[in-house]
Amino acid sequence: MEKQPAITVIVPTINAEKELPLLIGRLHSQTLQADEIMVVDSASDDKTESICRNDPLVKYIRIKREEYDHGGTRDMAARRAAGDIVVFLTQDALPADDDFLLNLTSPIIKGEAAISTGRQLPRQGATHMEALVREFNYPAKSFIRSKEDIPRLGIKTFFCSDVCCAYDKEVFLKLGGFEHPLQTNEDMFFAAKAINSGYKVAYAADARVYHSHNFSLKEQYKRNYVQGYEIARHSELLNGVPLESEGMKLVKYVSKDLLKHGRIISFCHFGFDCVARLAGSKRGRAAYREGEARREDPAEGYGAVTDNITACVLMSTYNGEKYLQQQID
Repeated sequence: MEKQPAITVIVPTINAEKELPLLIGRLHSQTLQADEIMVVDSASDDKTESICRNDPLVKYIRIKREEYDHGGTRDMAARRAAGDIVVFLTQDALPADDDFLLNLTSPIIKGEAAISTGRQLPRQGATHMEALVREFNYPAKSFIRSKEDIPRLGIKTFFCSDVCCAYDKEVFLKLGGFEHPLQTNEDMFFAAKAINSGYKVAYAADARVYHSHNFSLKEQYKRNYVQGYEIARHSELLNGVPLESEGMKLVKYVSKDLLKHGRIISFCHFGFDCVARLAGSKRGRAAYREGEARREDPAEGYGAVTDNITACVLMSTYNGEKYLQQQID
């Protein structure tokens, strides 16, 4: 970009009165200031609207809760944004420092990439397991991905998260914006579209936000069911690259650290967590292949896998204890 671009930050919200004041305050303290902060609110019944109305920089847009769509809502907001660069944040993503916005948009401003996604750090109170997952998915080193990286990186080539992500709006519109309706992964699918069209995606490790979740097993199953469904539906866009190899790398990375430090209980919990992820993802993909209608509650099949989860974790715990004993010996 030849001139300093205008920047719009877009935050979808629902009942965000606890998170929003701190988030907006952190945005106001940035070394590179946003020209516009747009809050797209799903009919909150708390103080979200009044918080936004009291800030002259915030543009408040209210939608009905049933109208919210992962792709459609963000696409609408991006098209209404005044900025040349559109930055998406979730309401629970808190910039870690005052250079977050500068570092996130820098690869786009320099012409190095059309999309730039940031690094997610575990929040205070995150489990050790969740901190390791964040560490694996969001390393400390920045890099840029292109179509040439698909054979080497596989599915990781398209990795992108609207928890904190910036888009060149001109490219965004040129490629048709976010697909909708869509249950999840609008960021990943747009990144795949951009990469397949010859554009590059940056991972800006110095653009950091605090964001993590301690999901229950049922929540993990539901989350991965929906992701599995949508990934199967978009397999052609993702060039048919497999998911399993990246998943196994994560399992090995986290398990090795937990066992090395003797965290057997955490290791057992991670085993449950992994099986819930895998079972949800496989069931979601199977549902798409079978032509099954989208279920309002994708966790209906959760109970059917709990016995398998227990069996798998007992086996993984046994193997983990053997591994730990080998390290001690």
